[in-house]
Amino acid sequence: IDVQLEDAAECRCDGGQPKNFARPCLLLLLTEAPAHGYELIERLRPFGFDIADPATVYKSLRQMEREGLVTSDWELSERGPARRVYSLTQGGRDLLDAWARTLEHNRTILDLFRARYLAMGPGRRGAPGNPRVAHTTRATATLAGGTR
Repeated sequence: IDVQLEDAAECRCDGGQPKNFARPCLLLLLTEAPAHGYELIERLRPFGFDIADPATVYKSLRQMEREGLVTSDWELSERGPARRVYSLTQGGRDLLDAWARTLEHNRTILDLFRARYLAMGPGRRGAPGNPRVAHTTRATATLAGGTR
């Protein structure tokens, strides 16, 4: 295996979500209940997403609709303009199942990595004063509800 090591200062391991993780989260949220974009943005927050640009979520939803994963209908509102409400299709449910299997597999691998890393003991881990280590630790604790 040809692996190119990155300098620790250049590592993108900042505690953020994996690329495209919003997609399975949106599928999961739509399995729970159909919703409009703004509601989905709010419901994504517990998954560690801080959506600075809501247009990215709407863009993902439109792409998912083109792929046949979700459908949308306009819902009239007594308080304001009509809103597009998104629902999951069978294709979306199937993809969500595939994501769940993939995430379960990855969790097994990540649990192994974490156990081996913790087994090294504090003296062999990254420097405690390293801001990247501190940031990643805080981000992980936040996502885990402060339990890690």
